[in-house]
Amino acid sequence: MRGFQAVFKRELFALFVTPVAWFTMTGFLLIQGLHFYLVASHFAAQPELSADSGPVQAFFGGTILLYPPLLIICPVLTMRLFAEERRSGTIEPLMTAPVSAAGVVLGKYCAALFTYALMWAPTLRYVLLASEHGSVDWRVVAAGYLAVLAVGAGYLAIGTMTSALSRSQVSAAVLSAMACIGLFVLGIGEFILPDGPAHDLCAYVSVWGQMNDFSRGIIDSRRLLYDLTLVALPLYVTVKAVDSWRYE
Repeated sequence: MRGFQAVFKRELFALFVTPVAWFTMTGFLLIQGLHFYLVASHFAAQPELSADSGPVQAFFGGTILLYPPLLIICPVLTMRLFAEERRSGTIEPLMTAPVSAAGVVLGKYCAALFTYALMWAPTLRYVLLASEHGSVDWRVVAAGYLAVLAVGAGYLAIGTMTSALSRSQVSAAVLSAMACIGLFVLGIGEFILPDGPAHDLCAYVSVWGQMNDFSRGIIDSRRLLYDLTLVALPLYVTVKAVDSWRYE
């Protein structure tokens, strides 16, 4: 995996010298700040809370407000990874450098994943605020963050693949968003379809179901396996696509 570290540093620098990452992080934190405010306001008016229902559980999986940022931000973070370099022609010098296709893909992907994780880091302050006014189960908090990172990792892998298959950032973002929204909508079938194979399939890929489980501290290894598959398959396709550019 030659060149991973160099590509990772290069891509991370490229993300933060442009306004894209800063605008994305600012918008994300504004939305999540509003999300937490609405959740906290709701529970402040509740005289009693059940054992598996509270502001932390609601923040990580109990409201629809968690999901739009995931479905929008991941395509935005990944749209330029390969598409812009192919459009501008800067991918050719990179591919002639002593780096492997896997090193290039993983370096770019990990830079996007690091940025995504960095965006979530300030939200820990919301949990600390909740802990100052009530008890917080930190195992549930850890499970919630694990879920958003696992789901985001899969969406970022899809975005990395669509960026490698496109020459336009807009096309890459649109394709990635459509794929992520499609998976999200497919998962909603868990709550609509009757019991059967179709219901089981929807339940297996349901992001909403995963977030609800993890937000209550229930870590299902089957869901983590699905997330890992959703990361591995798009990245494998991306490596093959990037490797083929050497022979064009």
